[in-house]
Amino acid sequence: MHSPPPPQLATAYSSPYASMQNMNQQAQQGMHPAYGNFFTDPTAQMAFQVGGRATEAAGAYVEQNLGKYLQVGALKHYFNVSNNYVLRKLSIVIFPWRHKPWSRSGSQRPGSGGQADVYFLPPRDDINSPDMYIPVMAFVTYILLSTLLYGLAGHFDPEQLGYTASFAFTIVLLEIGIIKIGCYLLSINNDSQLMDLVAYSGYKFVGIIATLAATTIGSKTLEYLVFGYTFNANAFFLVCISSLFLG
Repeated sequence: MHSPPPPQLATAYSSPYASMQNMNQQAQQGMHPAYGNFFTDPTAQMAFQVGGRATEAAGAYVEQNLGKYLQVGALKHYFNVSNNYVLRKLSIVIFPWRHKPWSRSGSQRPGSGGQADVYFLPPRDDINSPDMYIPVMAFVTYILLSTLLYGLAGHFDPEQLGYTASFAFTIVLLEIGIIKIGCYLLSINNDSQLMDLVAYSGYKFVGIIATLAATTIGSKTLEYLVFGYTFNANAFFLVCISSLFLG
């Protein structure tokens, strides 16, 4: 029982440990037991350099083109809101005929060529400035509320969330596309930003939410009255800002 194991058995037991030590040494030297000296291979280093350059070029291309059309850098301006602004803006969207004036406030700052550039104030400082906070929150609330109503009616389906979001997003894109096509056919030149179109198109979800909330009462008459009121209020709101928006 106390005699040493046979040489063959000792070799069999010692070989896994020797293999593990060999793998550790290879890993410390930058080698992999299956792939060899991968990290120090000139071909692998060249592949890393080409991949890094391609990633940088793709990032610059996306930033340049996406920023050109969607103006990602300007999102901070559209989300610069306050509680007072949100409450006042909601009152304007629901009761637009009580609001005057509709002109936006601007300021001047030194520009290129010695000329002063005019820029609009953020929503926090200008109640007539379009924002993205209310449209985004109204869009999300519309999706959740409509799905809740489906659930209360006993027709809840998890896919309803995606279907409602896709449908609403498609409607917004169609509206923006129609406006762009109309401006092109009528030869209306303007420097308005795309985010302004998205913001003004998203304000209609406030009225849609009010209409959906009226459906929970169960009165068709009240539902039609709320729908008619919010439809006309949104139309009046868009008419008032259309002249300023189109320049």
